This record gives sequence, structure tokens and C-alpha cells, in this order.
Amino acid sequence: MSLPSDTSQGIANALGYLQHHLQELTERQHVSENNINSTLAALTAQLQQLTQLVANPPPLAVPNTPPPPVPSPPVSPPPAPPVRWTRPKLSCPPDFNGECHNGHIFLNSCSLYIRLAPGQFHDEQERILWALTFFKGGHATKWSENVFRQEADTGVFPIQTWGDFEQQFRLHFFPANAINTLEGTSYHQGNQTVDDYLDSFQALVSDASYTDPRTLVVKFR
Repeated sequence: MSLPSDTSQGIANALGYLQHHLQELTERQHVSENNINSTLAALTAQLQQLTQLVANPPPLAVPNTPPPPVPSPPVSPPPAPPVRWTRPKLSCPPDFNGECHNGHIFLNSCSLYIRLAPGQFHDEQERILWALTFFKGGHATKWSENVFRQEADTGVFPIQTWGDFEQQFRLHFFPANAINTLEGTSYHQGNQTVDDYLDSFQALVSDASYTDPRTLVVKFR
């Protein structure tokens, strides 16, 4: 039995269509497989690169920045000029002519000068010689000449210390009536105030060169 011709032709056409469609599908499959394989290969390559980067990271790039400027050392202010200390100008003692009422003033002037300018004297004898340069006229000159005469006779200066000089000076040039007043029986406070009596008593004691406390107690009345 045979099929009609038109049926055979339809079947042939259908088979041709199916073969053509199958070929297209096959080609598309090949293209898809190629794309997948390419994509898979690219991903595999990227994965390998990432794995290498993780295992061996490249060194960090150091930014090429200039070093910070070195701070300059602080500038110290100039030192203050030294303070110059000047000693006040001292007045020399007045000339002394041996008058007893000026003896206390002269000796105090000498003592004050020596205390304010001790560096001007090498030793005590130089102080004594300096004080004798102000002995001018009257009994003072005669006493000074006698001191140097004793030195010429003995070869030794008769007054060795400033304390000895003060003692000799009080003996010869302080008022003699100070001792007489203190040793007499008429010296009392009387009508004087306590302050006036103390001032008077201290002046007499100084002129008389009394230093023994027991003597001062007896004379204070």
C-alpha cells in the first residue's frame, strides 16, 4: 500500500523542518556550551589570581610624602644684664684734736667706717694706723707721736688690736668726769623720768668703759 503523494510531501517537509530545528538547537547548545566554558575559564582564572593575591599580597605602596619639618630649637631670651651693686659712698671720720667732748663721736665714726668697709684693711694694725691719720692738733697729735715714739724705741707697735686702741682711746679722750660721776654718791635718778635716767646712765657707762655686769648693777641707783 502506498501513501498519497501529498501526504508524503507533508511528511518530508515536517522531517526537514524537524531536522533543521534540531540542527539549530544543536548549534545553540554548542554556542551555549562554548560560552559557559569561556565564562567558567574566565572565572577560574580570576579565582586563581585572587588566590595568589591572598597568599602573596603585594607590598603596600608607601606614599611619597616629604618628611615633616624639623622644629627649630627654641630661642632663649638674652640673659638679663647683671645687677651692679655699688657701695654707698662713705664719709671719713672728722679730724680729731683730742678734745674729750668729741671723743665719743670720733670713735663711733671710725667703728662705723670699719664695719661698712672691712675689705679696705688687711689687718687690725692697718685700722689703727688709718685712725691715727685723723689725729691732728692738740692732745691728739701729742698722743699719736708718743705711740710712734714707743714703736721706734721698742721695735714693736704698742697697740696690737683694735680693741686695745678703743680701750686706750677711751682712757685718754673720753670725759673723765663720767667715772667720777658713777663713783660718787650723789648720782641718782632724782626727778628724771625712767627713760631719761636710762639714757644718761648708758652714756656714762659707755664713757667710763664699764663692762662688768656686777659693777653696772651697783652703779644703777
